[in-house]
Amino acid sequence: MEVEVDVKGKPKQYSVQEESLVITGKFYIHSSKTRVLILPISVNKQAQRIPLYNVISAVFDKDSKSLELKYAARKKKLLAFVEEKGHVKSSEDGAAEFCTTLMEKAYDGVKRNRRLKVLVNPNGGVVRISNHKIRNKYSYTKGNGDAHKIAKNLPLDEFDALLTVSGDGLVHEVLNGFGKHAKPRKALAIPVAPIPAGSGNGLSLNLLGIEDGFNPVAAALNAVKGKPMSIDVFTITQNGQTSLSFMSQALGLMADLDLGTEHLRWMGDSRFIYGFLRGLIKFKSCAVELSYKAAENSKTKMFDTLKTRRASTRPEFLPPPDDMEDMELPGPSTHTLILTAGQHWISQHSSFTLGKVLTSEGTLWLSLSHYLTMASLTYSSRERGHEQTPLRAWTQGPVEASTGGMMFNTFKAHAYRVRPLSTKGCLSIDGERYPFEEFHVEVIPKLATLLSPYGCYAADFEKQKE
Repeated sequence: MEVEVDVKGKPKQYSVQEESLVITGKFYIHSSKTRVLILPISVNKQAQRIPLYNVISAVFDKDSKSLELKYAARKKKLLAFVEEKGHVKSSEDGAAEFCTTLMEKAYDGVKRNRRLKVLVNPNGGVVRISNHKIRNKYSYTKGNGDAHKIAKNLPLDEFDALLTVSGDGLVHEVLNGFGKHAKPRKALAIPVAPIPAGSGNGLSLNLLGIEDGFNPVAAALNAVKGKPMSIDVFTITQNGQTSLSFMSQALGLMADLDLGTEHLRWMGDSRFIYGFLRGLIKFKSCAVELSYKAAENSKTKMFDTLKTRRASTRPEFLPPPDDMEDMELPGPSTHTLILTAGQHWISQHSSFTLGKVLTSEGTLWLSLSHYLTMASLTYSSRERGHEQTPLRAWTQGPVEASTGGMMFNTFKAHAYRVRPLSTKGCLSIDGERYPFEEFHVEVIPKLATLLSPYGCYAADFEKQKE
């Protein structure tokens, strides 16, 4: 199906194909007037294929015989919003049918005109958006815990999804607020979608991938076109109190580099590099006693399982038995780092852990190092044809980071418990500060819901295989 349109004196032809909108003719692409992104795109004489997922709206006005298209297109690797409006030169009935067909294909399996509740943290990380009109209902958070209260009292029937404009901390508050809702199961079924505007945007990286993880246009497109995806959630029990974690729990260096740089949020994601290097200089220990019930400790088997089950059906979840293995890590003479990552990336510069690529395994991924020394940080190994050190891996980001070598033990577990052997230290849960005290972690399969363009986490784990 094809329609011919005159756009600012330049003829264009739009046609709908099975998986894309095809635009032909000599034309300029101009970005929309949104303040999120202003991007001029040069002349393109070739046919342009826009994935149907990127098509936002197509409207034909019979009175003016005008056709208006809104979609997202790439300039090199950057995704930008595009608006085009022109006079239809072909038949009116054909133009109306074109819009109807395009919208049906573009929103196949997706609800149109979603009612969105938008939570904006004006103090989160780097300022990435400007104040502009938001058509959906939105609220500005005023301080720590405000998003928790809003989510706890959210009228569930009034919204189809909730957007967080901030970093991972706001998502953590929202999910815990949903957990305290009068109808927690129904609340946690409300899909959450992050717009990356904080210093830590691990969830956005997991959902959109490293290329689009920091792109607000890609994140907004996910809010409009993404499909609900159930994910496992961790329950954190500490001093008789229970909270939810959707991404990570960290102690030692991984917690210090996050919580110890909160005053540097203006640096964005770069503050983690600074915290990492500062932590190496201090090189302080974090002695803990770890108890866990292992599910799998062979990295090769874990990769093979991920490859065969990435698109699998819901796996069985077996509750953790009481007979946990005890592992006491070395004392203050050795620098101890422990990290549990429920997802692949927790920041742009952190993917030392193998990470969880499947969304509902009923297990958690536990990564720890209890023999990290300064020598091991500069130890050079041959990896993928070039020299690689753990220190270089951190600074090069997730695509280059290593999960093997001398750095980490990575395995799957049903549950674990940590008892600190000292009184001073940091415990980071989803990037939020928690008391440095004993805590217990278990998994609840498919408890929370996110919006996703892929139906799974976007991690390319094949690049990380040993």
